[in-house]
Amino acid sequence: MNSATSPARGARTFALPNMLTYARIAAVPVVVALMYYQGIMDGPLWVRWVALVVFIAAGITDVLDGYFARMYGQQSSLGRMLDPIADKLLVASCLLMLAADATIRGWSLLAAVIILCREILVSGLREYLAELRVSVPVSRLAKWKTVWQLIAVGFLIAGEAGDRVFGNIVTPIGLTLLWLSAIMTLYTGWDYFRAGVAHMIDE
Repeated sequence: MNSATSPARGARTFALPNMLTYARIAAVPVVVALMYYQGIMDGPLWVRWVALVVFIAAGITDVLDGYFARMYGQQSSLGRMLDPIADKLLVASCLLMLAADATIRGWSLLAAVIILCREILVSGLREYLAELRVSVPVSRLAKWKTVWQLIAVGFLIAGEAGDRVFGNIVTPIGLTLLWLSAIMTLYTGWDYFRAGVAHMIDE
C-alpha cells in the first residue's frame, strides 16, 4: 500500500500548481534582497524595476497555481496549506522592507500594521480551529483582499522610480491602495474572527 501511495503523493508534491507556489516562496528573498540593495544600501533606482518584475511574476503565480490546480484536478492539502503562506510571506516581507526604506511612513505605517496584525491573528485562529478539526474556507472577498494588497505593494515597490517616470503619482496611488487594502483586511479578518468565536463558544 505504501509503495502505491508514495508515487501519487510525490506526484502531487511536484505537480505544476505546487511548483508555482514554491516559485512564489523562492521569489520572496530575491525581492527583499533587491529592495534592500536599492533602498537601504542606496543602490541605483533601476533595481526597483527589477524587484517589481520579480514581484509581479510571483503575483502571477498566485493566479496560475489555482487555475492549473482546477484545470488538471491537482488540488492537494499541501497546496491549500502553502498557497496562503506564500501570499503572506510575499506581502509581509515587502511591507517590512517598504517601511524600512521609508516608502511607507507616517500614518501609512498604521495601514501596514493592520495588514500584518490581521494576517498573524487569522493564522493563529486557523491553527486553533485546525486542532478542533474545524475548517474555515477562504472567502471570495479574502481572495480579492490579497489581490488588492499585491497591487498596492507593487505600486509601492516601484515607488520613487515610478514617480520619476510618471510624475510623482505612483507612490501616492500605492499608499491609497494600501489603505483600501487595510480596510478590506479588517473586514475579512472580522468575518474569520466571528466564525472562530462561534466555534469556540460551541466548544
